[in-house]
Amino acid sequence: MNENKGRLRGVNLGGWLVLEKWMVPSIFDGLAATDETTWCVEMGSGAAPRLRAHWDGFITREDFRWIAERGLNAVRIPFGHWIFGTDYPYHRSYGDNRHPFVSGGIAVLDRAMKWAYEFGLRVVLDLHAAPGCQNGFDNGGIKDVCEWHTRPEYREHSLDVLERIAQRYRDHPALHAIEALNEPRWDVPTDYLKAYYIDAYERVRRHCAAERVALMFHDGFRSFREYQCLLKGPEFANVIFDVHRYQCFGREDIDMDIYGHMRKTIDDWRQEGDAIEAELGLRSVCGEWSLGMDLQEVSLWAEGPFNSALDGLDAFQRAVAFRGYAAAQLATFENLAGWFFWSYRTETTPAWCLREAVERGWLPSHFGS
Repeated sequence: MNENKGRLRGVNLGGWLVLEKWMVPSIFDGLAATDETTWCVEMGSGAAPRLRAHWDGFITREDFRWIAERGLNAVRIPFGHWIFGTDYPYHRSYGDNRHPFVSGGIAVLDRAMKWAYEFGLRVVLDLHAAPGCQNGFDNGGIKDVCEWHTRPEYREHSLDVLERIAQRYRDHPALHAIEALNEPRWDVPTDYLKAYYIDAYERVRRHCAAERVALMFHDGFRSFREYQCLLKGPEFANVIFDVHRYQCFGREDIDMDIYGHMRKTIDDWRQEGDAIEAELGLRSVCGEWSLGMDLQEVSLWAEGPFNSALDGLDAFQRAVAFRGYAAAQLATFENLAGWFFWSYRTETTPAWCLREAVERGWLPSHFGS
């Protein structure tokens, strides 16, 4: 088993059970699709063999071994609301195909849980894509659509999936936490989101005792202070607050030099982490972070200019910049209850690929003592 059991030091297994075009562009080659929904619809009968081959090859048992050997002790596994099969509500983006998603993902998740236990890794299971899409991003399943909060059947199906996940893995020794919903967008009403999180806690607790499994919830791109008193004791226990921290999406971040990126990490993010613990009284993790400073690498939607802090630097200076930015983030997030790099593997973006960043020396070769 891995050491450092008190703090989560992990990596996301993104692009595996929820497709993201910028992470695995080869799967989308020649298609108009921009997300898993439109990919499945466009691929039709060809979706199942292609996606099952991806499930078998993109992340393997040897990857779990590699992660554990580097001293990491946790993985966060994103999954879609279609994980259990064809009982999900219809959305107009499906067209004439009532159930476009490929079945069989739950068997892949079962296998991942087995591998995690084999190599002593703790698992956060993350509802990453909800029916109707909760954020309008490709990672939510349907790009440019954010309707999860507009129909009660979308909300109910999300809760049902969480409960079924809790029931299925309630006794699994690798299960550390279940995340109620990934990155609900800022315009999902806060009161609606709070009520959903409370219901999600209750559904998970029907099967998973607080002393064994945590309930994790995301900040929804709003101030942590909007969650004062939410999911606090004595009736709530083992709750984790999740923040995702990137510096490549807002213009004020994109325009900074590397020193500005490191200063924001060490000053602003460190102070925020301290305030969350003090004011919310909850443990917090950074569920996603990367070395990305270039918006063009990850965006299917943004318009330029695509400048970055690395412009004008030679190869050595770029490597130094990545190492410095990585060290600043690790030093900051080590003051939280844990962190998860996004992501373990990508096809074309090394600043977002933990394995390649380690191999290039941007990240440490080992994350344990």
